[in-house]
Amino acid sequence: MSKFWILVTQLYKQKIKTKSFILSILLYVAVISCVMFWSDIKAALFSEEPVKIAMVNETEQDFKPLFKSDKDMKFNFTDQSRAEVEKKVKNGKYDAAVFLTSKNKQMEAEIATFEPLEYNDQTALSGMIQYAGRIYAVQQLNLTSDQAAQILDANTTIISKNLDKQKGTGKSEDEKSAGIGVSILIGSIVYSFVISFLSMITTDVASEKGSRVLEVMLASIKPSTHFLAKITGTYLLALTQLIVLIVVQVALFLVVDGGSKWDKVTNTIDHLSSTYILYTIAYLLLSIFLFLIVGALFGSLVSKVEEASQAMMPAMLMGMAGFYILMSGLFSPDTMLVKVSSYIPFMTVMVMPLRISATDLSPMEPLIALIILIVTVIVLFYISFSFYKRSVLTYSSGGMMQKIKTVLKVTT
Repeated sequence: MSKFWILVTQLYKQKIKTKSFILSILLYVAVISCVMFWSDIKAALFSEEPVKIAMVNETEQDFKPLFKSDKDMKFNFTDQSRAEVEKKVKNGKYDAAVFLTSKNKQMEAEIATFEPLEYNDQTALSGMIQYAGRIYAVQQLNLTSDQAAQILDANTTIISKNLDKQKGTGKSEDEKSAGIGVSILIGSIVYSFVISFLSMITTDVASEKGSRVLEVMLASIKPSTHFLAKITGTYLLALTQLIVLIVVQVALFLVVDGGSKWDKVTNTIDHLSSTYILYTIAYLLLSIFLFLIVGALFGSLVSKVEEASQAMMPAMLMGMAGFYILMSGLFSPDTMLVKVSSYIPFMTVMVMPLRISATDLSPMEPLIALIILIVTVIVLFYISFSFYKRSVLTYSSGGMMQKIKTVLKVTT
């Protein structure tokens, strides 16, 4: 046992001090921070003049309270003629002009531009005009201000009820939105972890084997001890990176901008069920271990480090497939492809959390996927454990199937 922990400690200390490990944490923090603070970053780096819009109101309704200027748009109501306003748009004094007219007690709007508006500006302006049109239509009914406000502020309460008692009550829209967002984050983290740590353990084993270092090491330790030490050390390193990433990111959210971003994070977490959180954590921890087992096994099959990328390609393709199925499932989480892949162990961690959050499935389905994942980890561990002892000192050429046949032929 002492030799085992010596190997684990040596691997852990060696890898945690590397520049790649530190840079990967900084990269994760930078990417997540850019997503969360994008509005602030955009305002700081890409500050632009507000869009200048001339408003020509030819109706009897006062729309000035609805079209208020802000940092993105500056509205200017004018009594000038249409020709004069359009001339100023052509000359660049205004970016756009909006002409509001009335026809059959309905408001009509015409947006005149010389240079097309950007998509976000056009969408925002159209939304404001649509709301103003509803206000105008209500006013034409000669309602009181209270009656008009009651119509416009009407908010229908929607309650989901599932008559299948095994599935329980349906999820709200907020719960599904929060779950989908977290599923994307988890899928991205797992995908990056698969690429980095799968590559790390496969390359390490292949490098030691190709340089004949393993022959010296295995003279004093058992291959099984080396196998367990490699997986344990790399697994602890992955957990360390995950914990450091969470701590740094939480601290950043709490400090920057008075903690306003942290309020959004807690609001998202509040909409997640405890079942979703527990299953997602279990899938994540087991899946990292699963990919490391495969990586160690593939690393022992190759004879030199140059062959490591070819060896780990099948596992990487499984991870990529799970990630792309997750992306496709964001729009259609009830497809047969998503349902089937959520039970495939190499894809469960990416796809099943999406199904838990975005669909109303029975409590047994996530549990079945978890059991399948646990059984797969155990079975694959013992297969890899047994195969590693026979393949780690076996050298052969050819493809992966040829290498496997050579190992079985030599050791049986």
